[in-house]
Amino acid sequence: MVKITFQAVSAQKPEKENDEDKIIIPQAHEQLVLPVKSKKPFPTGLCCLTFGLVVFMSGLVLASIYVYRYYFIPQQIPEDSLFHCRVVYEDSVYAPLRGRQELEENVGIYLDDNYEQISVPVPHFGGSDPADIIHDFQRGLTAYHDIALDKCYITELNTTLVMPPRNLWELLVNVKRGTYLPQTYIIQEEMVVTGRVRNMRQLGPFIHRLCYGKETYRLRRRNQRRRIERREIKKCHSIRHFENTFVVETVICNRV
Repeated sequence: MVKITFQAVSAQKPEKENDEDKIIIPQAHEQLVLPVKSKKPFPTGLCCLTFGLVVFMSGLVLASIYVYRYYFIPQQIPEDSLFHCRVVYEDSVYAPLRGRQELEENVGIYLDDNYEQISVPVPHFGGSDPADIIHDFQRGLTAYHDIALDKCYITELNTTLVMPPRNLWELLVNVKRGTYLPQTYIIQEEMVVTGRVRNMRQLGPFIHRLCYGKETYRLRRRNQRRRIERREIKKCHSIRHFENTFVVETVICNRV
């Protein structure tokens, strides 16, 4: 009897390739995702920066024009707002023997800007300093530039003594036509220096232009009218001017 036997064959097959050589085929239910390039965002920040620069430069140009016009260029006014005045008045207190005296000045009236500028030359009889004066009704200030001392003095505008621009303009037009003549008397106001002015910008463009580069002081009006003592005369100086129907003598005294 012949016995036949079979040798068991192993079910394992040898590995043919490594994992990295395998090809994976996606199943039907899986979606193939492809990389998508991202779009560049719109440069909104750059646009805002450009717009801000345009606005800033426009404001800078306008501010430069304003500063140049009001602080550096003397304004031109029409001829009918520029007057040369000559007033004859009687000084019965300080010069009774001289009788009538004469005061000359140039007056510029700026109706749009609401201020007046007065230039008083050297007087014929002495006793008063030449000066440039500004009455700024918009800021309520008066500035005296004493040309002899080359100093500026600032005080509150006294509307009792100083006519508003429109009223003064009408007065001078009538005087020029010969229909009205101002009264010929003089009154006095006394001022005392109270301190130095450091910030000139707060005085406004017109006074700033007048007093720029000069020593500038604040004045306080003396409420009680009193006789000026002889020892104080050396420390006081006066400016005579005309911006009403009478002449005003402003006496400025330093603190003792």
